[in-house]
Amino acid sequence: MDASIWLWVGFAAFVGGLLAFDLGVLSNTSKAMSGREALVRCAAYVMLALIFGAAIFYFEGSDSGLEFLTGYLIEYSLSIDNIFVMVLIFSHFEVQPRYQHRVLFWGIVGALMMRGALILAGTALIQQFHWIIYLFGAFLVFSGIKMLRSVNDEPDMENNRIVAFARSRLRITNGYEGKSFFVRREGMLYATPLFLVLVLIEFTDIVFALDSIPAVFAVTTDPFIVWTSNVFAILGLRSLYFALASIIHRFRYLKYGLSLVLVVVGIKMLLLDIYKIPTLVALGITAGLIGGSILISVLRTRDRLTQPEPEKPARWWVPGSPSKRRNNDAANVPPGT
Repeated sequence: MDASIWLWVGFAAFVGGLLAFDLGVLSNTSKAMSGREALVRCAAYVMLALIFGAAIFYFEGSDSGLEFLTGYLIEYSLSIDNIFVMVLIFSHFEVQPRYQHRVLFWGIVGALMMRGALILAGTALIQQFHWIIYLFGAFLVFSGIKMLRSVNDEPDMENNRIVAFARSRLRITNGYEGKSFFVRREGMLYATPLFLVLVLIEFTDIVFALDSIPAVFAVTTDPFIVWTSNVFAILGLRSLYFALASIIHRFRYLKYGLSLVLVVVGIKMLLLDIYKIPTLVALGITAGLIGGSILISVLRTRDRLTQPEPEKPARWWVPGSPSKRRNNDAANVPPGT
């Protein structure tokens, strides 16, 4: 699929209009998004992605259509990884639900811009240096294994390096100032803690994009399909967050499925010139890993509905936050060993 410049411009205009409608009409309120509203928006964004995929099937053929659907499923699945981290960040910084949608909106806008730049850079590298494919594949396998090791880690949010760096460079207010990211006092500009949350979420997306974008390159090197699959997955991320935030603790084993998806697509890239795994097979494996991990999670945690477990510390990897367990292990090592 060789997308013309007008196709890129038209799609960008469509996304811009959708975001403007979301911000100006759907989100023109200070109330938190309800679970029902979030589910409706999730369904709408998924439907838009499927309609777009059907159009690719019709105009560009089944190969391009399958590549888009597989890329979209991979991106959408890995975006759930972001939700685990968002829950941890919002909980730690005690961000009120009515302000969370504002942070997520601007976080998504920034994510779309940064991912577009990363996709163009990745495409240029692959076209210029084919061996980069193997580097991406090895990186995905390494990232998947690292995620598996981090499943039960409790992040040390108090010592997050990104937040510490921002605090050392910016004037920060002591408390929140409503929905404002910046306020002016005595002629001086101050950032609010809400801006620190936005910075951490933006940085988190950059880190996760370094995993998810190469994962789609394992399916296709067509930059238009890579970008559009990313865009549709990111557009629905905010609604998906509000739909899952209150029950995300039940998806305990989904983290394992997401980690294995990265390992599988990494292996697919490493085997590219030896044996090309069919796109349909990659789609089936991805769906099986994600669906299976969700099913196991729901079955293993169904007793929580009637007999909730005692609250436990949130566990997952947050970029910039060291692991409390590893910090404690290091602190307990005797000097000189």
